Amino acid sequence: MEQVTTPIYLISGFLESGKTTFLKFTLDQDYFRIDGKTLLILCEEGEEEYDTRRLGRDNTVVEVISSKEEFTTQKLETLDMLHQPERVIIEYNGMWLVSDLEKMTLPKGWGIEQEITCVDASTYQVYMNNMKSIFMDMVRNTDMVIFNRCSADDPLPQYRRGIKVANQRAEVVFEDENGEMNDIFQDEMPFDLDAPVVEILPEDYGIWFVDAMDNPDHYQDKTLNFTARVMKPRGLGSKYFVPGRTAMTCCADDTQFLGYICHSNAAPALKPGQWVNVTAKAKVENRREYQGKGLVLYAETVEPCAPLKEEMVYFN
Repeated sequence: MEQVTTPIYLISGFLESGKTTFLKFTLDQDYFRIDGKTLLILCEEGEEEYDTRRLGRDNTVVEVISSKEEFTTQKLETLDMLHQPERVIIEYNGMWLVSDLEKMTLPKGWGIEQEITCVDASTYQVYMNNMKSIFMDMVRNTDMVIFNRCSADDPLPQYRRGIKVANQRAEVVFEDENGEMNDIFQDEMPFDLDAPVVEILPEDYGIWFVDAMDNPDHYQDKTLNFTARVMKPRGLGSKYFVPGRTAMTCCADDTQFLGYICHSNAAPALKPGQWVNVTAKAKVENRREYQGKGLVLYAETVEPCAPLKEEMVYFN
């Protein structure tokens, strides 16, 4: 793999999602300043504008690429030769697929260092209703999603679950006019973690899955009960399986199976796709499948059951 000598910081988001505001703030921070030249590529123009004189003082040059047809490897190579930047920042057009850029042949030494997606919480539902596939393309490989202009009435936990299902490693940040918002998930769990057996209803499966992914320690030694389908990935061992549910992140062709590894003496007799009701004690363990810590379930009972009326988990 070619060594990256010119890192790219990619900022995506729909028009007026706060990309320019975020970049202006970031460029003004001491920790983000460098001695070499920064090439800032603007792919759309919103209401917010840059102070080009201030950028010049920080050794930042601006280039505008206003059409998708112009955004080519050859164009980027020309800019690389012209400016010889130490790093590149791209404020990407919200209507262009980020995956197109991710698949592009980039100038020698260029490579994507970080992807950040900006979202205006006040218009998020509108875009999700009308341009969901484009938004999911933005967040599928992003490192961070920043929801700005948040209000107390916005269903922020629901927004976060949708992002985490599409991209489990993405950090999700919420900001209102006063800055970052904390504790948005306080008292939000719809099940009793102090109960002898934590009953996870079918409609709450997605909430539980995301919370357990982010906070596995909350479930250490808890006994859980839920209904799921059986998956038997290769390499887990004969006494392991994965009980889980299928989640739709964009459309019928864009689904993921969400589940945690489960140890059970009954596993060898289980058939892939079979519906089961699982009662299991949760442990937090390091597993190569998780690339770190995650829940491992130790089944007390695994009983065949009727399929759920609604198989799919939705994050709308």
